[in-house]
Amino acid sequence: MLKIYVDMEKCQHYGQCVFEAPDIFRLNSDDKLEYTATADDSERGNIEAAIDVCPMQAIFLVD
Repeated sequence: MLKIYVDMEKCQHYGQCVFEAPDIFRLNSDDKLEYTATADDSERGNIEAAIDVCPMQAIFLVD
């Protein structure tokens, strides 16, 4: 099981992560980022892609 953390102080809600891992990241009706804090290992590639495209580098996998 993967643990995901988004630093909401850094996050500017651009939503690039939503395109890479839509099962994990989403924008709510106020265009604010929401995310699922845990994910199956099968999502690792999508989450790593989301980490890479985040312009604020606000997404982390936590051990």
